[in-house]
Amino acid sequence: MPNETLAIDGGAPVRDKPFHAWPIYDEREEKALLRALHSGAWGASGEETTQFEREFAQAVGAKYAFAVPTGTAALETALFAIDIGYGDEVIIPPYTFVATANACLLRGALPVFADIDPQTFNLDPRAIESKITPRTRAIMPVHIGGCPANLDAIIEIARRHDLRVIEDAAQAHGARWKNRPVGAIGDLGGFSFQSSKNINCGEGGAVVTDDDELAERCESFRNYGRTRGGQWYQHDKVGTNFRMTQFQAAILRAQLERMEDWAQRRQENGDYLFDGLRELGLAPQEREAGVSRHAYHVLIVRYNSEAFGDWSCERFMEALCAEGVPTTRGYFPLYRSEGVQSGTRDLARFIGNDNVAAPQCPVADQLCDGEAVWLCGQSALLGTRQDMDDILRAVRKIQRAANINPQKS
Repeated sequence: MPNETLAIDGGAPVRDKPFHAWPIYDEREEKALLRALHSGAWGASGEETTQFEREFAQAVGAKYAFAVPTGTAALETALFAIDIGYGDEVIIPPYTFVATANACLLRGALPVFADIDPQTFNLDPRAIESKITPRTRAIMPVHIGGCPANLDAIIEIARRHDLRVIEDAAQAHGARWKNRPVGAIGDLGGFSFQSSKNINCGEGGAVVTDDDELAERCESFRNYGRTRGGQWYQHDKVGTNFRMTQFQAAILRAQLERMEDWAQRRQENGDYLFDGLRELGLAPQEREAGVSRHAYHVLIVRYNSEAFGDWSCERFMEALCAEGVPTTRGYFPLYRSEGVQSGTRDLARFIGNDNVAAPQCPVADQLCDGEAVWLCGQSALLGTRQDMDDILRAVRKIQRAANINPQKS
């Protein structure tokens, strides 16, 4: 029988080698970079960006895609396209990366937090309508961890209240809702290609849409307000420089060749892991009935102390990390962020709105205060079945030790 002493107590860890390396690259990225280098077109105007936009739009089932420097820029561009400005309100979930709220604040709009679903950890459609006011202009669901939000319910609410829907798909490359890639199911969608994402170029983003008018506004905004087909110095709108270089686009074209294969492998390994973790008493992120594919950017589970001898979540995570399985707490509710709080206060004061209510999201609070655990990242799910079994073996080892020595703090 193997040594069952936990690594935090001096035993040998289940794993003493790292999981799958990231980023993944080969001669395809090298050739793409050299192709961009030798083209002599390094800036925003070049064939690599143009081709990537076509290829990415096709990959996510959108009519248009616009490459931008970051995922945050993608969301800000989408908000500009629907004319979000000072004093407007955008409903978002609190359980997401800060960029979701920052994009709203940068456009002069107040992020309004609606609670998350206790099983899916995504924006709960049942929590949305009570947050709608005469100032509300849009809903921005986040496909958290790569798992699509309930787009049918959210879009139905939006249409009844004449609101726009922007999908924050920063973590959802390859995710599908009712067999359709996410991103352009709402009015617009924003993707990120930051270093940790399921395909990446270090930093980058893309806005996607099927709407001709919104596409024109996205193109203009990211290019200094220029009008497509107009004169070089014809600036008919306010805009900025949210343009992608040819080097970023070249890398992404190579990454895009693997996106579907990677998505399938993550799904197979992620589903296998979630089934095994569920048997061990953890509660993995659940899916709405319409989810055809979870992109598995991260594996989010709800910790159940009763299944682990009443050990605290912190003790469980410490033990799992020691066994060679990277584990973190993940996000905390955005309304606790000092940056979001101060930005909201300053904006509310500027627009003369002194009635901004303190967010009430008890499900998000409970999840973040001792329950949510993030296991590994997406690159680990590109590994072998043995890698997945090692994760389950580590959890099983901790569970046995916890039940022998309960209530250890």
